[in-house]
Parts: sequence; structure tokens; C-alpha cells
Amino acid sequence: MKFNIYLIGACAAMLLLINSCSKDATEYQDYLNGKEKIYPGLPKGITASAGNYRVKLSWTPSPDPTVKKYRIFWNNGADSLEVAAGTNVNTPVSVIISRLVEYNYSFTVYSYDESGNRSIPVNINNIKIYGDSYKSSLTNRFLDVSNPYELDGNDIKLNFLAPDTINTGTLVKYTHADGTVKSVTLDPDQTEITLSNYKSGTKIYYQSAYVPVRAAIDTFYTHGFDSLTNIMVPLDKRLFAEIKLANDVGTYGSNTGVKNLWNGNTSPTGYPDIFHSDANTALPHHFTFDLGKVYSNMAQFEIIGRDCCNNPTKFEIWGIADLTGAVTGSPSNSPGWTAESLGRGWKLLKEVSRSDDGSAPFKVAFADGLPPVRYIRIRVLEVASGDSHYSNISEVTFWNK
Repeated sequence: MKFNIYLIGACAAMLLLINSCSKDATEYQDYLNGKEKIYPGLPKGITASAGNYRVKLSWTPSPDPTVKKYRIFWNNGADSLEVAAGTNVNTPVSVIISRLVEYNYSFTVYSYDESGNRSIPVNINNIKIYGDSYKSSLTNRFLDVSNPYELDGNDIKLNFLAPDTINTGTLVKYTHADGTVKSVTLDPDQTEITLSNYKSGTKIYYQSAYVPVRAAIDTFYTHGFDSLTNIMVPLDKRLFAEIKLANDVGTYGSNTGVKNLWNGNTSPTGYPDIFHSDANTALPHHFTFDLGKVYSNMAQFEIIGRDCCNNPTKFEIWGIADLTGAVTGSPSNSPGWTAESLGRGWKLLKEVSRSDDGSAPFKVAFADGLPPVRYIRIRVLEVASGDSHYSNISEVTFWNK
């Protein structure tokens, strides 16, 4: 009897073990109303790459050979998309879902076999989709306002601040000296870019591009190009020429003429590398010179005084485009000189007053809307030394924009 009991117990244990092994071998099988339910193999490693009102889902195919397709559901199952499984289980599957809204989405992916059996669900949640709202937050990279550009001959170097988001590049367009439009790209890790053979006086345009996240499938651009305007370009002093009009002040010597004003000095210099007036014309007195061609957008002026004395601290800058009928008959210190100059077409470009000794480089900006100018007249009213006749200057520089 005992042997039979042991035998019956052993058989029961064997049946239980066989049933357990069968369950493990069919991991995704179940029973419903006595019928076997099949669960096809699962896709693995699902990833999402967001874009512009769309998303790309990718995964590793299931090795289950019965899998024939996948189906993706979103919007609580209201929307779905079907993807063929393919024949190579080593080739990743990917699909782009378009026409989404700017929102956070959750997606559910199922595998299907040819009989319509469906796998258990695989979810990927909280995928942010981007669109116009994100795009409206983007700005073009900022120029360094303290030093936005530097000129070097015919080249111009732009200085940018580092980007504060995921910038992928900034497209810069400019007009080449030959009149063609050139395009160059500023990389995200660059803060400066040089535009070769830039055509003086033309605008420079730039537009930045971004991605919202590193894995994004779309690049977003800002609303449009910004422009670098009012680029001040120094006038070419090689074109400058000394002229002598009626009532212009004379010079102290033949080697201290007006032409010394464009020697290229960058700091106060001494005699004789200066303009030095004679003592025959009391202040106020003036001198005139030719810029070499007409400039329509005069922007800035700089004066550098002598290294010691008689530097202008109060003076006027006048300009005119054509000398026809422009010669004044009144001396500069005559009460009627200003009225006559205006009547003959001269324009007062700037009144300058400085409180130092007049030696250091000193810049002043011209107002917008000045008329075209080719000829310059500087009328010295006062000098730092208080002298009533002499005036000394090392260098003058003009910029156009």
C-alpha cells in the first residue's frame, strides 16, 4: 500500500512539473474560455525623437518570426498607425507620426501575428512635441554689444556671445566686394567669424538654428534674419587731399600742413608731425580738406591732439558735397561767417566741446540724416592752452555707415 501511495504521489508531482515547464515555454500564452491565447513577441528598446509637430518612434524588432506588423496607439487609443514588421530582425524599425499638436504624448506599441493575436502593450510616456510656441521663444545669437565687429582692411570680424540653448549654427549673409552675396556659418562653439572682402556700407544678415533636444529630428529656425546695420567703416585716408580756400588759416611751416592730419597717428604726437596753424589768423579760424569722394552716411569722427599744447577743445565740423559757389568771403572770426556759410550750402555737422586738455583720442557721433558730404571744414573756436591764434592737431578720422 505504501508503495502505491508513493507511486501515485510521484506521478502527481511529475504531471505538475510537466505543466510548469509547458507554461515557461509559452511565456506569452494564456487561456480564455478554455482556448489558448497567443501573445506575439515584444518590440525592444523603444525610443522617441521629437520634432516639429511630429515624432519619430524607433525600436528593435521582436525576434519572434510570427510577428508580421506593429501598431502604435495614442490619444487614449483614438488614433493609431500600422507599421510592417519587415523580414530582417536585425534592422531597426522606425516610423514618423505627423500632424500632432504641441503637447506631451504617450504612445503604446503592440506586435501582431498573421492571425491577429496581439502582444502585451509596450508604453513610452511623456514625449514632448514642439511647434510654433517653442519656435517663438528662439532668438538669433546676440552680438557682443561692447565690440560687435572689428574691421581689418577689406575684412570684417563679427563677435558673438555664446549661445544659451542648443544652437546648431548661425547662417551669416553678406555682400562681397564683387557685389555677390556670400553665406558662411558660425558654429555653436565659435564666438567670432570673419567675412572676407566685405563690401563697405552694406548690411550683414544672420539667422540662428536650434534643436529643442539633442535627439530631435527637426531643426528650428528663428522668426527671420536680423541685420547688423550702422556698420561704421573708416574712410580711406589715401583719398584725402589738402585744399586751400579763401580765409582758411595758414600753417606754421611747410611741414606742418593739413595733410599731416591723416598720417595714421593713433596717439598724440609732437612737432612737426602735426597740423600747426600760423599766428596770422586769430581764433576762431578754419581749414578745409577733401575726403576724396562723396559720403552719404557720415557716422563718427575722432580727433587726436598734440602731445603738449594748443589742442582744440571747442570746435565745429562743417561739410558740403560740392564746392561750386561754396567759398565764403567772410573771415572765420567774423560775426556773419555762420550765416554766410549756411547760405552757401555748408552744413554744420557737429559742435564739439571737450573738458580735458584736448590731447587724447576723442570720438563724437554724427546725427542721422546728414546730407552727403565730400569737403570738410573744421572751425576751431578755443584751444586748451588759451592761446588766441595757434591750434595743433595730430590726427583726424571719419567713419561712414
